[in-house]
Amino acid sequence: MRVLGIETSCDDTGVAIYCTERGLLGQALHSQVAMHERYGGVVPELASRDHVRRLLPLTEIALQQAGMSTAEIDAIAFTQGPGLAGALLVGAAVGTALAFALNKPAIGIHHLEGHLLSPLLSEDPPQFPFVALLVSGGHTQLMRVDGVGRYTLLGETLDDAAGEAFDKSAKLLGLGYPGGPAISRLAEQGREAVVKLPRPMLHSGDLDFSFSGLKTAVLTAVRKGLADEQAKADLAFAVQAAIVDVLAAKSVAALEQTGLDRLVIAGGVSANRRLRDTLERAQADRAFRAYFPKPALCTDNGAMIAFAGALRLAAGEVAPVPDGFGIRPRWPLSELQAP
Repeated sequence: MRVLGIETSCDDTGVAIYCTERGLLGQALHSQVAMHERYGGVVPELASRDHVRRLLPLTEIALQQAGMSTAEIDAIAFTQGPGLAGALLVGAAVGTALAFALNKPAIGIHHLEGHLLSPLLSEDPPQFPFVALLVSGGHTQLMRVDGVGRYTLLGETLDDAAGEAFDKSAKLLGLGYPGGPAISRLAEQGREAVVKLPRPMLHSGDLDFSFSGLKTAVLTAVRKGLADEQAKADLAFAVQAAIVDVLAAKSVAALEQTGLDRLVIAGGVSANRRLRDTLERAQADRAFRAYFPKPALCTDNGAMIAFAGALRLAAGEVAPVPDGFGIRPRWPLSELQAP
């Protein structure tokens, strides 16, 4: 089965083709970071318009990489939600129109399910069941994963997500967008233990998160004044360390609570080098194994959507030829059903 996947939930336009027999055949991705950077964040209307410009050319590139024509596609998968409504509409419209024209089935995919399953695209994929840490600009959740569509929420953020904490802290420090990579780059010049920041809910006794208090602490530190670039780097180091410490501790606690020994980390923040190093070091002491997606699959991409669509269709989910389409800008992952 060859599935064409379309991702347009926010500010990345992604198209990919996944084959259940041969794996990932082709993919193309365009990031809008340069366009949104001047505004300090994503502008929804600009994001939607750029998806319109990019989607069909990227589809042609992915097909060329795969050495295929549209007639050889067996199904279309597109991101149905959650995300920006206008951006989702672009992908849904193109995906369903293409499926209708080709007389092929179309399946709407949950954006977070795509991230959640993306580590299974690696050469050494995790086996079910596992604990998953979904950590991105808009989401921070711990899930128990027993199979495709079989997800149990263990804990989530009560306010800002980890990615939002990175973005807002970066903005306070006068850094670029997106904040995560900007903070990480500056933190490389920072010194450990020079600046002390709180680890919100680190000892709360549950698996929930909260990062709004960290943002307030960063604001307070900035208002007190940063003497030079070294002081700014020291604060960036402290921000990254605080976020990573909480994410790692809660993830290990989730493994202990569930009795599982496999941890999947997915979403944009899963690319963070300190988070990866921290969890990789913890593996030996805590007797678990951590799985990360390939760096190219950490950000939003079409490959994860094509792959999730292929898994659901292979498991028997019915995806009829569309006669219309719908999007779900707000769509809790807990509402998903198994195929």
